[in-house]
Amino acid sequence: MVQEWSAPTHFPIVIDEPRDFLPAQLPPADLILAVGEHPGIAELLPDIAKMTGARALIAPIDRVEWLPKGLMNQLRGWMKEIGVECVFPKPFCSLTETSYSLRGERVEYSDPIISEFARYFGKPRVRVTVDQASQTIAAVTVERDATCGCMRYIAEHIVGAKVDDVEFQVGMLHHHYPCLASMGIDPDYNDTLLHVSGNASRDAFSEAVKPYREVLYFQPSGLVEASDVSSSSDSALMDACR
Repeated sequence: MVQEWSAPTHFPIVIDEPRDFLPAQLPPADLILAVGEHPGIAELLPDIAKMTGARALIAPIDRVEWLPKGLMNQLRGWMKEIGVECVFPKPFCSLTETSYSLRGERVEYSDPIISEFARYFGKPRVRVTVDQASQTIAAVTVERDATCGCMRYIAEHIVGAKVDDVEFQVGMLHHHYPCLASMGIDPDYNDTLLHVSGNASRDAFSEAVKPYREVLYFQPSGLVEASDVSSSSDSALMDACR
């Protein structure tokens, strides 16, 4: 079951009593998905966890303004005090069953509730069927969708694309989807989160079509194979021993 509560749209600079912004009661929950677009919502989450009895929290960061690093660290501490496991995937489509965020920002975690969610939503994963005669994408199965639905959108529109053009086409389709990730430069990635998200989508398809691609190797003229060098060295050694 999925229950939704919409937080207020405006908060004071300092929230003295979080309960003033919460309803009288909230339904029981195992997992909280905190997808609010205001930093004030982070200050409400410990009380929301207490009210619902939740044991895990996913607070994605698609824009740093919504959850700055200092506030994220505070929230992690608050949640630890009440025994709630929390993850902060940056961007949301970097979440897997065992880790979140990408590149040098990758963080590992271990929690069965969050992992169960991440089986279905998070870092995109697809399986493709290729028409061998035309070398085009014949069908796509989305094994794990981005939470915004972007990968399902891409899967529906990529059918018919040439295998060798997949990464470019995926990038264009991602660009035309209303991604929530920021277009500002993120200080941790030194890149836009929109670009990081797009790369995750391209990587998913690149991995899926890898078995269908023929890898060509080019050997520069005059290159001597290592085995030939080894054989020549062994022969010279034998001559020297004689």
